[in-house]
Amino acid sequence: MTIEAEPESPRERQRLSLSTAGARQLATTTKSAPQMRGISSRWLLRRLPWVQVSGGTYRVNRRLSLAVGRGRVGFVQAGADDVRIIPETLRELPPLRGFDDDELLAELAGRFTPRDFRHGDIIVEEGRPIREVYILAHGRVERTATGKYGGRNTVGVLADGDHLGDEALLQSDPLWTATVRATTAGTIMALPWSAFVSLVERSDRLRTHIDRFLANSSRKVNSKGEVEVEVAAGHEGEHEIPGTFVDYELAPREYELSLTQTVLRVHSRVADLYNDPMNQLEQQLRLTVEEIRERQESELLNNREFGLLSNADYDQRINTHSGPPTPDDMDDLLSMRRGTDLFLAHPKAIAAFFRECTKRGIYPDATEVDGHRIPAWRGVPIFPCGKIPIADGHTSSILAMRTGEDDQGVIGLHQAGIPDEYEPSLNVRFMGIDDTAVMRYLVTAYYSTAILVQDAVGVLENVDIAAPRS
Repeated sequence: MTIEAEPESPRERQRLSLSTAGARQLATTTKSAPQMRGISSRWLLRRLPWVQVSGGTYRVNRRLSLAVGRGRVGFVQAGADDVRIIPETLRELPPLRGFDDDELLAELAGRFTPRDFRHGDIIVEEGRPIREVYILAHGRVERTATGKYGGRNTVGVLADGDHLGDEALLQSDPLWTATVRATTAGTIMALPWSAFVSLVERSDRLRTHIDRFLANSSRKVNSKGEVEVEVAAGHEGEHEIPGTFVDYELAPREYELSLTQTVLRVHSRVADLYNDPMNQLEQQLRLTVEEIRERQESELLNNREFGLLSNADYDQRINTHSGPPTPDDMDDLLSMRRGTDLFLAHPKAIAAFFRECTKRGIYPDATEVDGHRIPAWRGVPIFPCGKIPIADGHTSSILAMRTGEDDQGVIGLHQAGIPDEYEPSLNVRFMGIDDTAVMRYLVTAYYSTAILVQDAVGVLENVDIAAPRS
């Protein structure tokens, strides 16, 4: 019987040449520079016009305005049936703006009672007398009014924190000018008008405050709420020409430069011995600056003091009509200002908008910006920005803005030429070497942003970005 020998395995076979693993011990390895996943496109930083602020503070002088903005009232919820108004936020109602009696505000907040509503409920009807003040605690309602030719027109959508009925102060015979219908289930806080009137009659301070509000409301203003400048036009002969002047705000807003800082630590041994082929300090500094710039863009959007999302005027905020961002919503956002330069949206919000366009058979165009093809709507580019927050996992916001000082838009603020400058308005300062031979460098970026006039930025809120189930 013949027994065949088994073939040798690759491991048992004698090697005839140097292996690649061994050869690598003598070879020079080609390396990449350190990579970083957290670097984004940072379109906001790239598209904002940056204005030099030599004194560290930028003052926005505006023409005197008597229009009182409509803010959002806040709530606390201790349980399903325990919804309460945060008293201090009642100052967001125009008649109570600037009122400083916290005890009276607390009493007024306690007089509101919660009232649940269901989808399709009519909350108020057009033409009926205003007998209650309403603040929407949760849910969404739609305001519709009779058009010129008898049809029903949608004139607005209200959501959490919005209010209606306080306009009765400005009417001799207060009537609802629109029908308010619920488009979702929710809760509304109601205050009988008589309860508010009795509180005004009882408190001298509140009555004085309301009288001052009514006096300002009776002065002539233009369509933007600014004090009217009297001019004459179309006259003939020896017509008396009115005299006038342009009044300014006496307490203009000032923006101080904010900052982002960190201390970069590098061991002296690393900096001395491991700088070939790449300088270790330069690479550490490069990635640190990238992270600072990412945080800078996030602050320009989300900071409570100067961020665009927090400081956009409430009159420039609108809600979507149905939840997802539709072409109609984007048109409404565009119509709120002249010369919109850009949209800024979370990538998921852009995807949701394109889904709505696809449903209607609409295919948005694109525009070229700095060599990149950017999606656009009505010729205005829509830039992606992942730093716009997503609330509750499915709602976000879309910003539209006009930029530049000459157009009274949104501007970025910085101070170039600072000591030890590494990039404009960013410096790196050597802080010495400690007892463990670690070198320390203070890396600081100075920046802020300013909205020159209220309509420079608008926000489409409560944008539903959730993809529909198939």
